[in-house]
Amino acid sequence: MPTKFKPTSVTLARGASKPTTVHYYIKQTPKEELIKYINEGQKRKIKQKCRNELVRRGVEIVWVDKLTE
Repeated sequence: MPTKFKPTSVTLARGASKPTTVHYYIKQTPKEELIKYINEGQKRKIKQKCRNELVRRGVEIVWVDKLTE
């Protein structure tokens, strides 16, 4: 099973007979959204998933202290 970024959501559009399922896989998430979650997110487990995905994509993470900016 692929790694999830958010839980799957099921929506029923008005007038539609079938519900629409949207899966939020981490491999489909844009790089900017992953970096934003690493900086501002709450859950450590998802932050680690984001770091692992960026390493898989070949993005190097450079850590900078907020005090030095």
